[in-house]
Amino acid sequence: MWHVVGVSAPEEHVYEALTLRRQATLGELLGDVTLSRAQLTRALGCLIEHGLVDRLPGRPARYAATPPDQAAASLIAEQERNLLRLRTHADQLAEQFRRRDATERHPGELVEVVEGAANLRATLVRLQREARVQIRGMDRPPYLDNPVSGNAEETHQLTDRGLSYRVIYDRSALAIPGRMAEVWRGIQHGERARVTADVPMKMLICDDRFAVIPVMTGGKVAEAAYLVYPSSLLDAFIALFETLWERSVAVNRPGEELPDGLSDRGAELIGLLAGGATDESIARTLGWSVRTVHRHVHRIMAMVGAETRFQAGMEAVRRGWL
Repeated sequence: MWHVVGVSAPEEHVYEALTLRRQATLGELLGDVTLSRAQLTRALGCLIEHGLVDRLPGRPARYAATPPDQAAASLIAEQERNLLRLRTHADQLAEQFRRRDATERHPGELVEVVEGAANLRATLVRLQREARVQIRGMDRPPYLDNPVSGNAEETHQLTDRGLSYRVIYDRSALAIPGRMAEVWRGIQHGERARVTADVPMKMLICDDRFAVIPVMTGGKVAEAAYLVYPSSLLDAFIALFETLWERSVAVNRPGEELPDGLSDRGAELIGLLAGGATDESIARTLGWSVRTVHRHVHRIMAMVGAETRFQAGMEAVRRGWL
């Protein structure tokens, strides 16, 4: 078991034998272990270096075991320091590698195709963990995985590291039952969200170093994505995001109270409205009559001064009613 902190099998054998005696001479230990005198001497020397054994003064030489809990704590702390140094060194090497990678990549290598659902998910997780400043996303149906799947905790882990996390949602994404609640949980954890009428693609940008764009075939999401490295193409995607961000409507924290009579299903209605759902589909989703839907929609339009249903949905989002 002690091998995980750098103690060899012979050293572990000697240490655990010594813990049973608390202290012993070399000769006494020879009777407890299946090692030669030379092997035992080497093992004791290594254990002293590890801090697991002390040589006591006097002759013949006696050896005492450090209490196991203290010994383990010391070795674990040393291991953690070593791992931290390795992490720092690896980060420095990775930064050098990325700088070289960005300048020396052949034009044909600036876009990589990542294939396979598992490989794609692993790539997304890795890139988000490697992000140092910000993550930007554009979100729209269809989806490879269930979009209402508890991503708020992932958002919290990212923002807890001090990262900026911004997402632009297509209005149709908000019409998916339960999606607005999921988006709101992300906002509570630090996500900054906006919504617009027509997000052109699904995309994730990590810092200014990578963009991941799912492959779409026949209106469906394939189990593959384009991974775009630093290039003029990546710069164009970043500019697209920032332009769309400026033109989108912020999804705010709850502000004004929902209109009377909408408290129970109001958020769902507004999400469907912003998503462009028809009165008939809203009625089916909420279990209302079409006439009831008409009444509530016109009340919202009048309240926010909107001329169209979509404007009403966007204004409701802006006011933080969702």
